Amino acid sequence: MSAEFRVVPFAGLPDYSEERRLQCSRDFLLLMQGRRTIRDFSSRSVDRNIIENAVQTAGLAPSGANKQPWHFAIVSNPEMKRKIREAAEIEEEEFYAGKAGEVWLKDLAPLGTDPNKPFLEIAPYLIVVFQQNYDIDSNTGDKIKHYYIQESVGLACGFLITALHNAGLATLTHTPSPMGFLRDLLGRPKHEKPVMIIVAGHPSETATVPEEALNKKSLDVITTWFD
Repeated sequence: MSAEFRVVPFAGLPDYSEERRLQCSRDFLLLMQGRRTIRDFSSRSVDRNIIENAVQTAGLAPSGANKQPWHFAIVSNPEMKRKIREAAEIEEEEFYAGKAGEVWLKDLAPLGTDPNKPFLEIAPYLIVVFQQNYDIDSNTGDKIKHYYIQESVGLACGFLITALHNAGLATLTHTPSPMGFLRDLLGRPKHEKPVMIIVAGHPSETATVPEEALNKKSLDVITTWFD
């Protein structure tokens, strides 16, 4: 064992009764059952501290060898949001023109999506999530290896979306393909790869969700128990 590796006592969980744990699990399930992807956002402002807290929560996600292979570029500047929208819509035009393929477009049809992405300008915050394929030692310039990168970043994104929903904010995960333009626009290094844009803010007063989006697979479909 490395001489630098040390441990401290674990004291992170409340000492709940089983009844309290069950109630907490029910309360959280009810909270998350109300989460929906929103595409119609209001320009209503959001306290920056809420976003900071949510991103800090994302940074607590587990990761391979605790390398934390993520970076969050948080965009509220109107001009930068405009540039992101323009670049994203160029990619989306090609996607909906046939690049996605007939089956994919058919699956998207009930959701009512199209190449126009006004939410990228309207919503107060765009959180662009990058995966770090490796890191750079600031002293030596050497590469630092990362592990289970996609899995780790996926966990962090889940934490982030949940934290934003818990704060009463609407979210949308937007994944234009390809996304290399985001690295260029936001000045991120070549070893970082953009994974998604998480749009965050308040829903517009006329926001709707597709009825089909309300249909989630039941517990018996998504689980297999081995008691």
